[in-house]
Amino acid sequence: MLISTKGRYALRVMADLAEHPTESYVPLKEIAQRQEISEKYLEAIIKILVKARLLTGIRGKGGGYKLTRPLEQYTVGEILRLTEESLAPVTCLEEDAAACSRAAECRTLPVWKGLDRVINEYLDGITIADLIRRGEAGNDYVI
Repeated sequence: MLISTKGRYALRVMADLAEHPTESYVPLKEIAQRQEISEKYLEAIIKILVKARLLTGIRGKGGGYKLTRPLEQYTVGEILRLTEESLAPVTCLEEDAAACSRAAECRTLPVWKGLDRVINEYLDGITIADLIRRGEAGNDYVI
């Protein structure tokens, strides 16, 4: 599993909107400038997030994008599953994978299923609120 720029940038967009809370809509141009992402590429990513109702947007003067729900309700896993083809560590665990004729006697399948579970549980356990909290001063101690 390798996370693409689309997935990484989607997380950055969501964190950017969370770090710049406002009642009004944030223009695409502002997000693109702050994140140093091309507007054209960002449009494609935001389109995915709007379609999934993670963001809402309006066009024209005063237009832009904003989050649709509280920060604690967005998980990293949810966002990456929207933007990546798959988070599965092996093809046989992908959502649309054909049934494997060797699955019943596969010695390694339990390893891949376990890894898949760990990946998803880990990513689903991190919210956008967690991402922006990690950057707050005084919240960076290590025990």
